[in-house]
Amino acid sequence: MPATTTLLQATQSEAVTAIENDVLLSSSLWANVALAGLAILLFVYMGRNVEAPRAKLIWGATLLIPLVSISSYLGLLSGLTVGFIEMPPGHALAGEEVMSQWGRYLTWALSTPMILLALGLLADVDIGDLFVVIAADIGMCVTGLAAALITSSYGLRWAFYLVSCAFFLVVLYAILVEWPQSATAAGTDEIFGTLRALTVVLWLGYPIIWAVGIEGLALVQSVGLTSWGYSALDIGAKYLFAFLLLRWVAANQDVVGQPTLGTHSEETAPADD
Repeated sequence: MPATTTLLQATQSEAVTAIENDVLLSSSLWANVALAGLAILLFVYMGRNVEAPRAKLIWGATLLIPLVSISSYLGLLSGLTVGFIEMPPGHALAGEEVMSQWGRYLTWALSTPMILLALGLLADVDIGDLFVVIAADIGMCVTGLAAALITSSYGLRWAFYLVSCAFFLVVLYAILVEWPQSATAAGTDEIFGTLRALTVVLWLGYPIIWAVGIEGLALVQSVGLTSWGYSALDIGAKYLFAFLLLRWVAANQDVVGQPTLGTHSEETAPADD
């Protein structure tokens, strides 16, 4: 046990040193800690008068996004969720040790379901559909983590990447095809359309960065640049998304009232003779 603990602490210390010595890398993490902290304070203030039940659920889910993010980025800065892995044969950096910010995948597995929960509540989608999409989203993050951490086979890294993308397609189908209909029925289609476009465009950036970054083809071999790519996407996909959503919800509580979880279409349907 002492040997294991010592090794763990040594690894964390090495990670912290590497982060501190890379201005691009450290700034990409500290920027999100600062923005997440400000977002938490702002969102608490914005939700002070939210009283409608469904609006409260949306606010609660949205508030969790920066709460998870600030914890995650502090974990990265402390070296707790950072490691060094040796790339497998076939990779552009085969045999070299590179830094893996595996904690980002843990963050996404916790924060992106909150984004989808908030979107689903806004559109008042069916609870079964919401569960399936959130499950697919978690599957996307977990298989993405596997793709990032596998060191035994370059081919398996890409296999898990493709599986993760398949899960992503399920999420995209729901957001682009199914949920807009529910949002129209719920009277929230205008803001839903804005948030849907923001989410889809920014979320598409994550697999692209993975593919061209150090974890994939290594066309970009700077950990700092890759980290800033992910951090910039997080800023838009999390804090900007949450701000736009909460601002609208706070001003439209009469529209976002009781949670019906997709039953609005059934209530308005004509009764059978």
